[in-house]
Amino acid sequence: MNKHGKIITFGEVIMRLNPPLKLKMQQAQQLDFTFGGTEFNVGASLANFGHEVTHVTALSTDFVGDAALRFVKSMGVNPDHVARNEHPLGQYFLEEGMGMRPGQVAYNRLHGAFANLNPAVYDWDMILQGADIFHWTGITPGISENALVALKEALAVAKEKKVQITFDPTYRSNLWQYGQDGQEVLKDLAGQSHILLGSVSEINKLIDTDYPKTEEGFKLAATELLKKMPNIKKVFGKVRADKSATSHAISGHAFNGEYLYEDTITITDIVDRIGTGDAFAAGVIHGLLTQDDAFALKFGLAACAIKHTIPRDINLAKANEIEEIMNGNLKGRLKR
Repeated sequence: MNKHGKIITFGEVIMRLNPPLKLKMQQAQQLDFTFGGTEFNVGASLANFGHEVTHVTALSTDFVGDAALRFVKSMGVNPDHVARNEHPLGQYFLEEGMGMRPGQVAYNRLHGAFANLNPAVYDWDMILQGADIFHWTGITPGISENALVALKEALAVAKEKKVQITFDPTYRSNLWQYGQDGQEVLKDLAGQSHILLGSVSEINKLIDTDYPKTEEGFKLAATELLKKMPNIKKVFGKVRADKSATSHAISGHAFNGEYLYEDTITITDIVDRIGTGDAFAAGVIHGLLTQDDAFALKFGLAACAIKHTIPRDINLAKANEIEEIMNGNLKGRLKR
């Protein structure tokens, strides 16, 4: 893979609406909005690191879709393969947590533009030409049958072109409303991919095991995963220990079939935890494109950590800022 890397991400761009000042919804008389989406968050972060990123999605044909498209462009992401249709843009509502009060999310996405995409509009042979990475998550196939069909077509072409496939097998039980067994679908799709970005919990679901959330449990689970799904070559995962809604510790592990790597970082004074897993995924992918597995894990954890200090869904930190965190500069001293 070349140093800068050409990356294709596929998934929904969704509108986020939340009360300002961490208010409860019942207190609010107005809502702030922005745009995000798990796979797009990863792509936008990678574009911010200097990679060439194309995001494939479907947006509404109204002024809301126009605003979302402008946002995609503003993040430095190539919008050439953004389809449009008459269905509304998906949304989610967020009540942010504080201290002992947890945050909560409600989704409105199952009848949106992305759920109603037409798989035939995507020319994956052209989209994936020259790509180094294709990234997907378990959210995309959970949204609709059409999204699943498009993802399967993308994975088949990526295999033909020998594109590295990274994936986060996130299973959301509130999705998968169209008759498919989500767990079985994700097992099939995971078996076609190469680099898993997920914890012991995700591995256990993929291979029907019950390993503990420990370093040894991760190594055992990852070892068995690589045996059962030989296309997968590396696993990067993290485990979050919540002290409160605004103070967490994150442990990261990576296993490539031979070496186990680990690292830990403590996060205090959390501003926004949405998108932190996406920041980790983007950090790992950047690390794999530029250096080695050990660096990828450390960079991914540092990217995850600094995202907790950045409001809204996307990690806007530059690679050099993340490397400072990775190298232990945690004082947050003012730069002049």
